[in-house]
Amino acid sequence: KVFATPAEVAVTVRYNSSQTALPTRKWGAFAPGTGVGGSGLHWTAVLIRPTPTDIKLKTYVDEAYKPGILQDDMRVMDFPFSWEEIEPYYYKFELICGQSGNTGNLRGKILEGGDPFEGPRSEPYPLPALDDTLNNVMFKEVATKLGYHPFPNPSACVSRAWKNPYGNQIAPCNYCGYCSKYPCLNYSKASPQTAVMDSLKRMPNFSYEVNAEVIKVVLNDDKKTAKGVIYIDAQGNECFQPAKIVVLSSFQLYNVRLMLLSGIGKPYNPITEEGVVGRNYAFLSNGGATLFFKDKNFNPYATAGATGQMFNDISPGNFDGPSLGFLGGAKIHSSQATGTPISTALPKGTPTWGMGYKEGLEEWYGHSMKISITTTCQSYRDIYLDLDPNYNDHRGLPLLRMTFNWKENELKLQQHLKGIVGNIAKELNPDSMSMSFLPMGADFDLTKYVSTHNVGGAVMGDNPKTSALNKYLQSWDVHNVFVPGGNAFPQNFQANPTDTIGAITLMAAQAIKDQYLKNPGPLVQA
Repeated sequence: KVFATPAEVAVTVRYNSSQTALPTRKWGAFAPGTGVGGSGLHWTAVLIRPTPTDIKLKTYVDEAYKPGILQDDMRVMDFPFSWEEIEPYYYKFELICGQSGNTGNLRGKILEGGDPFEGPRSEPYPLPALDDTLNNVMFKEVATKLGYHPFPNPSACVSRAWKNPYGNQIAPCNYCGYCSKYPCLNYSKASPQTAVMDSLKRMPNFSYEVNAEVIKVVLNDDKKTAKGVIYIDAQGNECFQPAKIVVLSSFQLYNVRLMLLSGIGKPYNPITEEGVVGRNYAFLSNGGATLFFKDKNFNPYATAGATGQMFNDISPGNFDGPSLGFLGGAKIHSSQATGTPISTALPKGTPTWGMGYKEGLEEWYGHSMKISITTTCQSYRDIYLDLDPNYNDHRGLPLLRMTFNWKENELKLQQHLKGIVGNIAKELNPDSMSMSFLPMGADFDLTKYVSTHNVGGAVMGDNPKTSALNKYLQSWDVHNVFVPGGNAFPQNFQANPTDTIGAITLMAAQAIKDQYLKNPGPLVQA
């Protein structure tokens, strides 16, 4: 069991604040993990950095966009650090994971075969890229022909045997085909278990309790410090764990919920825009084209989760977004993440059950490839998280309520990407193809899987009036509470979030060790 169930951690969802939110009964658009390691146990393992422009998006908007081009209710922010500050922590996390890929920008020098748009790296990728599958080769050839700059998906499925800085061994990937949404039986995918836990368990001052759920952070009377947490153990007993420092390290949605349940930070009010916990929630959209070839066999059973080629030409600052009237971008890629027959795509008109489905599966398994998009998503005044007044969980505590829908900006982006993907697909000349993109006016569909890249809700920033956390992920209000995770992102970029989550967490850990333990208190003055 690696996925949380809605019975345990449901959220309620609505499009706008005039509606009554309803609870999720089955995961669809996203699927949080559970247990030790959480979603880090079964992730796809694409480990990519955002660009320096992504880190300073508000600065880019102020410089590149004239007033009136973007929606008035958009609330993008800069991350509260520079590329130069965060880059060493990216590299440290990538060493922990055994990141595999091609370097594109080494200390300002652009290298062939990598991403020319990436921020300057202090060191090359720790390991070479994964091997390409047939779809990668085809996509790379056509994308290059059309003027784009494809490169291998950066991967935490390691291409060679790797011993990380903690002394943990990660085995080389054997392309088993069971990767995305599966734990790795070959110990080839970086996860908390393979990359960190074995070293932690050897330390005499470390222990952990499984099958336990923290339900509240307990504050001291002054409300400026926490004294511990209340949790439910495996036997159903309510327990108190005293603590000098509390680190909330559950999934993004549940970090926000714990802060709200515990009274850490003022809840966000979208009408007045006062409060900080719950604001700047963002998700992402996907889409793409599925191409069918009768005479090509893509061998989908021989793949790693991160196997693929992508290009970053359509990310903020790398194309003329201002003239198109929207902010954002996407990584466009052809990936082959998992080879299970039940998940294979079939041509339009194939029956979805019975003998016709079986015949279609036999005919077309291994004969399709995808061109996909992973997009940015901006934050907005009326998109937020709070506690639901109507629905409680199995312990009687309010569920987290999500108010979210697509905005015009994100739908304009989808339409622009549709043209780019369509041109690549036509150049590949498939026997048939299908396209899936959000039309203008589309509503968020909770039933179809998109990604588990939920971000925001307890964001980091320089201003305690607009952010819940400072640059070290420390609560502005309760200084011995730290909240690492995707919750800290002020909006979502096109890069997968894991590399950035690792980097900001390592930066926070360094500050706790070097500064906070010696002199407990706020690490940044408000």
